[in-house]
Amino acid sequence: MTADNESRRQLLKAGVGAGLIAATSGFPWFALAQGERVMRFLDVPDGYDPGQRQPGRTHIIDTRQINSFHSHDFYVVQHYGQPELDVSSYKLNLTGLVDRELSFTLDELRALPGKEIDAGFECGGNGNRMFHGLVGNARWRGISLPALLEQAGVQAAGREVVFFGGDMGTEEIRGRQVEKAFARSLSVEDAMRPDNMIVYEMNGQPLDVHHGRPVRLLIPGFYGVANVKWLTQIHVQDTRYMGRFMGRDYVTLKREMVGGQERWVENSVARMNLKSVIVRVSQLGNSHRISGFALNDGTPLRSIEVSIDGGAWQQATIDPQASQYSWKPFHLDWSGAAPGEHTIVSRVTDINGHTQAVAEDLPERVSYWEEFGQFPRRVMIEA
Repeated sequence: MTADNESRRQLLKAGVGAGLIAATSGFPWFALAQGERVMRFLDVPDGYDPGQRQPGRTHIIDTRQINSFHSHDFYVVQHYGQPELDVSSYKLNLTGLVDRELSFTLDELRALPGKEIDAGFECGGNGNRMFHGLVGNARWRGISLPALLEQAGVQAAGREVVFFGGDMGTEEIRGRQVEKAFARSLSVEDAMRPDNMIVYEMNGQPLDVHHGRPVRLLIPGFYGVANVKWLTQIHVQDTRYMGRFMGRDYVTLKREMVGGQERWVENSVARMNLKSVIVRVSQLGNSHRISGFALNDGTPLRSIEVSIDGGAWQQATIDPQASQYSWKPFHLDWSGAAPGEHTIVSRVTDINGHTQAVAEDLPERVSYWEEFGQFPRRVMIEA
């Protein structure tokens, strides 16, 4: 059984239900058909163009231009620039509270049993201000992280697994300049999730330098910050890791009820929240199509729905390519769309009954991390 068929079988078995129905004839999923026109979003400034990718800088995609299930244009966020590691001398070191410290060259990693997975993710700071363009979906190939940890033998005292990247930067901490590597950590339990990988290929090609060449971490279902690029060291330790990107940055500050007491709560950005967005409305002849995608932590979905001008929620069709950790492209064919301005919005519900909330019902936040409320779009339908 191929990886695609196995992923689809698992998704169906898990209960996506009526959302996964075969594509009807007519519009393709994302690539525009001959003669198909994109309608204008009124919430997007005229001439909006996030621009081409540039080395060492954040790259935002224009979600209106998504044209394939696997992203040819995948967002990029870089915290300490874009290191170019020497592939010929590269080593991944596994150290700390393990029975056997290990070291692997890239060729040695590639010689280990490989696996592939479709996984999409977004930046923890993705949101309305960039029209949710810090996103992408790809086919990844690499090796199992749990298998590597098992080979090393994590000791009973091990509590956290820290992943260090080859990108370095200078931080001022309590008045002192110190050189720090980008790093993130997981509990041992989270690190041993069976789908976690160390990857060296993306969409059938070796990783590009801006996506972490030669290898990066892939934690399906987590925000992009967890997927450490230019991975050089995996370290098991018995204390919490509290580097900048765990304890001070990528931290959501929100007001919520804790045991009946209202408190300001901080949490490190980790698992993706349940989210959907509409990214395009197109017209072919007298027909219109509303298209978008959903993302979450891998929990199976029950439905994706669309409301037009405050009307009843209508069930959208989910792309049958969608699998557990990929993005879930969807569309709704819109009949009888009258010329003029309209407001459209999507919502996604998982099999546990959790539904994407309207922004007003989400906890009050100070930071811009984890923006996952419903995202109404204003669109102009042309006569």
